[in-house]
Amino acid sequence: MINYSGTPILETERLILRKVEHKDSQSIFNNWLSDDRVMDNLIKGAHKSIEETIERVNEIVKNYTSKEFCYWGIELKSTSELIGAIDFYNFDNATENCEVGYCLGYNWWNQGYGTEALKAVLEYGFRQMNIHKISAAHNTDNPASGKILEKVRMNKEGIIRHMIRNSKNQYKDCAIYGMLQDDYLN
Repeated sequence: MINYSGTPILETERLILRKVEHKDSQSIFNNWLSDDRVMDNLIKGAHKSIEETIERVNEIVKNYTSKEFCYWGIELKSTSELIGAIDFYNFDNATENCEVGYCLGYNWWNQGYGTEALKAVLEYGFRQMNIHKISAAHNTDNPASGKILEKVRMNKEGIIRHMIRNSKNQYKDCAIYGMLQDDYLN
């Protein structure tokens, strides 16, 4: 059974994973949600106004009342700057499985922050929440995201053609990765 306990603070060597707050809206907009380079990898596309981001942050903050909501802002310890987000979603209580997704601002790509955040969240998911399997997907035209998944020892399970359609109405193939709790713990 999944042990839901909300979104606790998780700490790594360089990062603090914490709940997003209303006051983070401007940073979130500036650092990733308004950036086409970042948002091209996500379905909804870049935010055109801070109002869109405020609406999204309000939705996130409201969802923290649920123990089943696990959404962390990724904060740099050195500057206290919010540089991205990572979350568990699509929980299936019958299989005790879920998915993980992450997003980092362009200025922080290729510096190991995604790997560091994902390692912390996998540790929490498998050891504290008792999740059976955690899956992730990335667009095949974003191989850097696949490298993050490989660095944390997730296994590539296949490719789903035209899995998503982005905001530019383009279909994207996605590589699917997964990790079982037993594999993680052993």
